[in-house]
Amino acid sequence: MATPPHLASQLAVNVLDAHSLLAAFGVLGVGVVLFAETGLLIGFFLPGDSLLFTAGLLCTGSSDRGVHLSLGPLLVAAAVGALAGSQCGFLLGRKAGGALLARSRSAKLHEGARRAEELLERYGHGKAIALARFVPVVRTVLNPMAGALGVPARTFTLWQVVSGLVWSLGLTLAGYALGSSIPNIDKYLLPVIALIVVVSLLPLAVEVLRSRKAAKETP
Repeated sequence: MATPPHLASQLAVNVLDAHSLLAAFGVLGVGVVLFAETGLLIGFFLPGDSLLFTAGLLCTGSSDRGVHLSLGPLLVAAAVGALAGSQCGFLLGRKAGGALLARSRSAKLHEGARRAEELLERYGHGKAIALARFVPVVRTVLNPMAGALGVPARTFTLWQVVSGLVWSLGLTLAGYALGSSIPNIDKYLLPVIALIVVVSLLPLAVEVLRSRKAAKETP
């Protein structure tokens, strides 16, 4: 029997679109997506940054797309998903080592692994873990890389918790703040999300520039 058109549209979920995920799964979906993006290599393509910002926006009721979320449960789901996912990725990397990446044929994933390893070598464990949290794909692969390369569990846990809370709660509250203060911000959602992603990359960009400047000044 054919599925009614309206039911088919509800069942069709675009995993690359933040609003589609939130409309289908709500707050629970935020936690699951963040866990998959930060803890499972298969989740490297999921929209973590835009999902957090859009979810925060939808807590204000300013969106005209018929989805409204509660801020308190959202913050809890975001934090738990981000922190538990990273810790899971670390433990998987410690047990499985490089075999996890070796099985993947994704060029994007392997490029992220290369960048993650460079971060660990260049900036040390703590700073690399914090910076990687704000870089898509790199935040997915750095966690198992850290486990495989023998980063101390205490060091990893401390830095991933601190950076994970800043990332997950910061982006969510940014969406909530903008949605509360700017009327009809839903009309400008795509450019605002693009701006948020660019801003989230600033810590890494600043650190790279600082390192290059220090390298030039070194005799």
